Amino acid sequence: MNEALLEQSQNVITIPEKFRDPETGELKTDALLQSYQELERKLSTLPRPPASPDEYEVDTSHGLFQPDGDVNKRLFEKGFTLEQVQAVYDLAAEKFVPMILELAQEFRADREVERLVAAFGGEEKWQEVSRQLLAFGKKNLPPEVLASLSGSFEGVMALFRMMKGQEPGIVLQPDAASSGAGEGDLTAMMRDPRYWRDRDPAYVAKVTAGFQKIYGG
Repeated sequence: MNEALLEQSQNVITIPEKFRDPETGELKTDALLQSYQELERKLSTLPRPPASPDEYEVDTSHGLFQPDGDVNKRLFEKGFTLEQVQAVYDLAAEKFVPMILELAQEFRADREVERLVAAFGGEEKWQEVSRQLLAFGKKNLPPEVLASLSGSFEGVMALFRMMKGQEPGIVLQPDAASSGAGEGDLTAMMRDPRYWRDRDPAYVAKVTAGFQKIYGG
């Protein structure tokens, strides 16, 4: 009998003080109901876990990459919410993509130099030609144009043809350079693949004539 009473006393639920009437010790149902309603409101504001990886609607409007189904599946298995998945993609766009693009650009630059070394018959000859091209470009071209041409194999070869007189040159005149009228448009035209890659005769002639009109030649 005593053991039964002891077991029964251990199973009695203790009412928290905020839900107990201080005078009678009885349960305050209104306080309990209010607390339950507050808990429901808090739970309703928590992010709803997706039912499948397909429910991840990731914003990749930056255009750097698209959502990956395998990545989404692995994040889903880890219990990631939509907000957490979006944070992962945003971090990739902010940190990893620029690093990959920089590495790709460095690799491309190395390959371009290799092509130039081969085109000019070796490292030593290329070094000499590159010094001549730099001096010629600084003397005869606006800095923006020189920078644009120097960024690719095709651009360097176009600069080489200018230096050798194989296409009309551009001679910078101090009085015209001060105005800079139309220079930005022509610089943009020289970045067009029709100029430095395709060597479209009509397009090249148009660019050359534009610079000659501004700078003389």
